Amino acid sequence: MTDQNKTKQTDSSVTGFLNTLNDEEVVSDCLKLIDIMTKVSGCEAKMWGPAIIGFDSYHYKYASGREGDAPVIAFSPRKGKLTVYIDAHDESRNADLFAKLGKHTTSKVCIYIKRLSDIDLSVLTQIVEKSYHYTKSLSETEHA
Repeated sequence: MTDQNKTKQTDSSVTGFLNTLNDEEVVSDCLKLIDIMTKVSGCEAKMWGPAIIGFDSYHYKYASGREGDAPVIAFSPRKGKLTVYIDAHDESRNADLFAKLGKHTTSKVCIYIKRLSDIDLSVLTQIVEKSYHYTKSLSETEHA
């Protein structure tokens, strides 16, 4: 049995989504992230589900049989924090960059940032670039 990803690319408007946000600083941070991720990916921003802004896409297939499509890089303005979605192995591969990033926390595939003013945007751009190129280089069978 294959489990399909619940978060799928939609035809919803990124601008429309940003217009629903009630914090001008969050909207400004989102626009900066859109600019960074557009430059890195060469792709325009697309909505993935109701609240994730993603760039480019790839197909994954796990050994378990689960497969689906996901954005290569993405972010979401979650309550109280911006969530930047990256490759699961980025922090261990790029520990030197994460050490220079600034105030943030991480989980397996996310960087959590309260405000972009808390971090070094050039370092975040490098992390996003490395994650983008690494994920694009993977074949379906390499996702575990």
